[in-house]
Amino acid sequence: MMLNIKHFIYSTLKVIYTILLLPMALHAQQSNEVLSLDTILQRIDQQNVKLKVYALKGKSFEYSAQSATSWMAPMVGAGTFMTPYPGQRVMNDGDKGALMFNIEQEIPNPSKQQANKQYIQSQSVIEEANRAVDLNELKAQAKTLYYNWTIAEKRINLLKENEQLINSMKQLETIRYEYNQSQLSNVYKLEAQLEENHNMLRMQEAEIARSRAWLNSLMNQSANNSFAIDTAFKPTFILEASLDTTVLAERRKDIQKMNADIQTMRHGIDAMRSERKPDFKIRFDHMAPLGNMMPRAYSIMGMVSIPIAPWSSKMYKSETKAMQLNLEAMQKERQGMLLESQGMIYGMQHEIASMKERIRRIEQKVIPALQRSMEANFQSYRENKQQLPTLLADWEALNMMQNTLFDEKLKFYQMIVNYEKELYK
Repeated sequence: MMLNIKHFIYSTLKVIYTILLLPMALHAQQSNEVLSLDTILQRIDQQNVKLKVYALKGKSFEYSAQSATSWMAPMVGAGTFMTPYPGQRVMNDGDKGALMFNIEQEIPNPSKQQANKQYIQSQSVIEEANRAVDLNELKAQAKTLYYNWTIAEKRINLLKENEQLINSMKQLETIRYEYNQSQLSNVYKLEAQLEENHNMLRMQEAEIARSRAWLNSLMNQSANNSFAIDTAFKPTFILEASLDTTVLAERRKDIQKMNADIQTMRHGIDAMRSERKPDFKIRFDHMAPLGNMMPRAYSIMGMVSIPIAPWSSKMYKSETKAMQLNLEAMQKERQGMLLESQGMIYGMQHEIASMKERIRRIEQKVIPALQRSMEANFQSYRENKQQLPTLLADWEALNMMQNTLFDEKLKFYQMIVNYEKELYK
């Protein structure tokens, strides 16, 4: 019996312990989440608050377009008709006038309504194009932050290797100093190098924290949300064989926005031209006489507007001409944007190719040579055949070139970001 009670208590405590530790386990699992660049870009597309605004604006234009085909509310009236003023002499019963009831309804021209509806609907397409332009901008920001984070991680790895190397040299210098084979200033010099290395390490950690917080904001997440990135990822540059204006017009989001603006302007011209078409109105009047001598009567009247009258046609004719000139200006502007971007993209291709070759030479030629020199001098230093200043000079040259490589890679990655941004701008 006692064993069963102990077993029950043990099982209960185990369940409670598991429940209490579950949130911590989930938080640890979340903090170790590794996000690829594609995942971050997808979350920005789905979750960014700024991008959600355009969907709401586009929806509002859809509802506005639905209201464009509605009619005005009917007008109902009541009053007197040909009723004499008080104190007037009434010659016969028919002079007493009548009570009058009327109803009036405007009947808009269906073709004018349809033209106005298409004009309003086309503005929702502009909002979609604006969203695509902003999304391209946000993606470029996210890529820049991602690549900055990647390079910062690589710098941290280098700094940790440098720390191990400096500590090794410091240990050797301390031992040699004890045997009067080195100077105390060398030990202090290495301590200063360690502190400088720690400062650089803190700078890179701050860069990672900044990039993480900014990426979280772009993904509409808490700025303190912890995650890691795929540091092995490297952006690839694909050289476009041909980039004529037709291809650019299909890819660039700002050109697509310009196309939407042009189409909206065309719908606006059609809507303005439809103003030359008439509108209609119908009115029904009912008279109930106040005297018995007059019969009940009614009146039905149909009315039509005459927009072709010279004093009214001037408005829509002049406005149509102005909109046509604006349309031609937009088409010229579109053509100029395509030609300018084509030349810019070709120039960026040559610049990226040159930077790629420079990075290749530093990686395959310069750094290996400095590395071999450093290793040879370090071996001599360990054998007490080389002095510390010479070794530090070689190490600083190698370290400087490795950091130069990181700088060049960061520039190279940013060139790719700018190239892709310009290609799909």
